[in-house]
Amino acid sequence: MAGDESLDGSATTGRSRGGGGRGTTTIADNVVSAIAGIAIRETDGVHAIGRGASKALGAVKGRVSGSSGAGHAIKVEVGSKQTAIDVDIKVDYGIPIHELADRIRTHVTDAVETMTGLEVVEININVFDVHVPGEDDDEDESDDDRGRPPARVQ
Repeated sequence: MAGDESLDGSATTGRSRGGGGRGTTTIADNVVSAIAGIAIRETDGVHAIGRGASKALGAVKGRVSGSSGAGHAIKVEVGSKQTAIDVDIKVDYGIPIHELADRIRTHVTDAVETMTGLEVVEININVFDVHVPGEDDDEDESDDDRGRPPARVQ
């Protein structure tokens, strides 16, 4: 089965370093997505990953499980030896976007290739918004919630 994609969107690869042909390694799409999400969040100038429903779902998932929800905002295709990544981001105002995109591609490629052994063949970055300091950061809250103290239990 080495080199075949499974039904759950994961890839099975025989490229396991040091394995000496003793089996296969399966890397699921969500693993690549999580690695890419962490690398993107660690890049200065990225204000947010994802938009709308995927961003809200990520915030809820993060509160409930303590995990990052960036995986829903990052789409990946994982093959037997290669992967391609698509991401929507909101950038901080004043950051040269073309330079930020280059840094994101470098960070994501280094992280994914180092951790998975898959070759990153493409990273498509869609910049959907710019965050301006001083703008209302609580856009998702309703007006009814604004006067209340934050919840004690999350």
